[in-house]
Amino acid sequence: MTGYTMLRNGGVGNGGQTCMLRWSNRIRLTWLSFTLFIILVFFPLIAHYYLTTLDEADEAGKRIFGPRAGNELCEVKHVLDLCRIRESVSEELLQLEAKRQELNSEIAKLNLKIEACKKSIENAKQDLLQLKNVISQTEHSYKELMAQNQPKLSLPIRLLPEKDDTGLPPPKVTRGCRLHNCFDYSRCPLTSGFPVYVYDSDQFALGSYLDPLVRQAFQATARASAYVTENADIACLYVVLVGEMQDPVVLRPSDLEKQLYSLPHWRTDGHNHVIINLSRKSDTQNLLYNVSTGRAMVAQSTFYAAQYRPGFDLVVSPLVHAMSEPNFMEIPPQVPVKRKYLFTFQGEKIESLRSSLQEARSFEEEMEGDPPADYDDRIIATLKAVQDSKLDQVLVEFTCKNQPKPSLPTEWALCGEREDRLELLKLSTFALIITPGDPHLVISSGCATRLFEALEVGAVPVVLGEQVQLPYQDMLQWNEAALVVPKPRVTEVHFLLRSLSDSDLLAMRRQGRFLWETYFSTADSIFNTVLAMIRTRLQIPAAPIREEVAAEIPHRSGKAAGTDPNMADNGDLDLGPVETEPPYASPKYLRNFTLTVTDFYRSWNSAPGPFHLFPHTPFDPVLPSEAKFLGSGTGFRPIGGGAGGSGKEFQAALGGNVPREQFTVVMLTYEREEVLMNSLERLNGLPYLNKVVVVWNSPKLPSEDLLWPDIGVPIMVVRTEKNSLNNRFLPWNEIETEAILSIDDDAHLRHDEIMFGFRVWREARDRIVGFPGRYHAWDIPHQSWLYNSNYSCELSMVLTGAAFFHKYYAYLYSYVMPQAIRDMVDEYINCEDIAMNFLVSHITRKPPIKVTSRWTFRCPGCPQALSHDDSHFHERHKCINFFVKVYGYMPLLYTQFRVDSVLFKTRLPHDKTKCFKFI
Repeated sequence: MTGYTMLRNGGVGNGGQTCMLRWSNRIRLTWLSFTLFIILVFFPLIAHYYLTTLDEADEAGKRIFGPRAGNELCEVKHVLDLCRIRESVSEELLQLEAKRQELNSEIAKLNLKIEACKKSIENAKQDLLQLKNVISQTEHSYKELMAQNQPKLSLPIRLLPEKDDTGLPPPKVTRGCRLHNCFDYSRCPLTSGFPVYVYDSDQFALGSYLDPLVRQAFQATARASAYVTENADIACLYVVLVGEMQDPVVLRPSDLEKQLYSLPHWRTDGHNHVIINLSRKSDTQNLLYNVSTGRAMVAQSTFYAAQYRPGFDLVVSPLVHAMSEPNFMEIPPQVPVKRKYLFTFQGEKIESLRSSLQEARSFEEEMEGDPPADYDDRIIATLKAVQDSKLDQVLVEFTCKNQPKPSLPTEWALCGEREDRLELLKLSTFALIITPGDPHLVISSGCATRLFEALEVGAVPVVLGEQVQLPYQDMLQWNEAALVVPKPRVTEVHFLLRSLSDSDLLAMRRQGRFLWETYFSTADSIFNTVLAMIRTRLQIPAAPIREEVAAEIPHRSGKAAGTDPNMADNGDLDLGPVETEPPYASPKYLRNFTLTVTDFYRSWNSAPGPFHLFPHTPFDPVLPSEAKFLGSGTGFRPIGGGAGGSGKEFQAALGGNVPREQFTVVMLTYEREEVLMNSLERLNGLPYLNKVVVVWNSPKLPSEDLLWPDIGVPIMVVRTEKNSLNNRFLPWNEIETEAILSIDDDAHLRHDEIMFGFRVWREARDRIVGFPGRYHAWDIPHQSWLYNSNYSCELSMVLTGAAFFHKYYAYLYSYVMPQAIRDMVDEYINCEDIAMNFLVSHITRKPPIKVTSRWTFRCPGCPQALSHDDSHFHERHKCINFFVKVYGYMPLLYTQFRVDSVLFKTRLPHDKTKCFKFI
């Protein structure tokens, strides 16, 4: 109580206790801190020491914790975990070491194998070198054997006469000129190529008198000809143009004869010369009348019998169209067959026969016998009676409403202007052509003009007078396109015309249209026909057809092409033998020299025939032999045909009449590199593939870093001059096979589908064989044709986005088919496939063949193509109607025919081999 009071009151005792408490607290804190330091520092060190030396004690008595039975140390939980980890790591280390030793062993073995492979490669290279030497020696031996068993043939040595040689002795009578006595064959060997020298009209005085339009058209045609040469010393034929003259010019015969004899290569008698006198009007002067032409041929539209030398001179068509191509929009269609008038005639006779015979002419002394009776009065009376009978609607007028055109004596003059005459002929089924009353006038420009206009608009010509010499009559079979009736049968003409069936009429109209387009229509066709006539008479083969030289785009290849299992899987369809030979070309055409003899009339007159050679053009296509070309339709037994009908022997060969054949893929593309690469890779391993020609249709070259796939056959990338769908059908010189598979870059076809299409094409080589079918239809409300792609039970077209066709059609499409069609394709960037179907159907008069397709045709997920545009179908409608205008009729034919394999979807034992034929 006292202490408490003292502390409370702040006495002396209070200060002593405070100091003692402070000192006591300090001692405690110091001791506590020291103790904690000892525990935290030394105890872990001691524990770590004993733990690390736990397993180092060898004897049980030296262990820190003494002996523990049954691994009692692991009874501690965290020690047990550590033990497990240690054991696991130890096992893994042991396993890794074992694997390392195993890998080292395998590496050693592989190194040994590599060394063995290197040795094998070296041995294989040596063996290959030896095999190449053996093959080379074998080929050399084969050539030696062939040379021993075959006669040694070489081209004949060409003997050129001297420049001033006089040639053969002249014939006794000028009218007696024929090839054997007025033509120098030594200048035209069979292997000469038929070189033709054309005189430049601007280089001699006669050229200044010529009609400028005729002269320009003639010169342009001559420059484009494959036969024209500038070296006159090697020329086989010399061509000089003497007409038509300008209107006010009248050249005396003596002056014209003088200018002809002054030509630098005339050689006194003009042998191997042809004088061409083209007429644009019906009253064209007969310039060469009373002119001594020596041994030169004459080609013109007007001939008197005293002038004309059969088999030597040529009757040519008048030059009505000097343009490069006629306007097809103005040409009427060939159907309907029957028109408003059964026949029509308009003309006026200026002078009678008797008055014309009273005129003095220099050749009159050579006329023999009395002139026949003039049938013109009987013709007029008969035709007027037919018109008055009203049995058929006819139109005959023997007096012109306006001033008639100038004409020769006894010739029926033309009435009205050309446009008025064509409008009347468009309404006429037949067109009467009355020959001149003078029997010594074998042909006149007026008659030739009437014939030209009738053929142009599709009126079948009816020529009254069998003595007339129609143009190119010794080459063309005019009975297929015109009716030639003697004048005494004029009373039977009406009956004859009414008896013709519609099919015969249509055939004659189509043949007449063909003759007009081929031999009459333009200056180019007339000039080429004159050259082809002379060349055919001389039995010189035509020059080889021109091929498009492929400008290759360099590209890197080497990318390993994968094989799409969907593309290569053939399912249950066996392809037969897989081609293991290297690419080889189709055999070349070997009938160049015999064609002019054996197929003389077929070449000139087969308008709708399957493979017309178009001899008017400056080329004849280089084709395989005809029997081979026409496939199984020739009646030959197929090579490798099955015995006993088992099909196995047939399957052991490719089938068809050609034992060895390949095809070329032509793929058109435009700036779709990824799609193109995928399409090319899908061709890897395709049997019978010769090469792939990629038509690069873009002005932009492929990417430099683009790596092209290696598919086992050459890939030729061709650069085009412009972006045109017509480039798909150019006859590239790199295409060495007859069979062409035209395919889009986004088309998906399995290998078995392609192979089956190839087999079918080999048995129908003259047709398009492909997969996507389309058809045309008549739109009744709009009276026009429509293009239809809907599914149907019939078709008339097979799109060339996946189709086989013969290379022959590439020549026809690019060089023979009217240019207006190709221009239409370029304008719309569309319709090239329709144009090809029109062309083939027009030539063969057969529909295409569709084969079964079991896979997706178009590439799913590919960029949009031109066909997806909304205007695509509208443009195709327009194309079809325009093509019908150009051809004059609808050449497409409907078919419900489709080709499958005979045993398609037929379950057979595995040991039975399937074959392919038509059903």
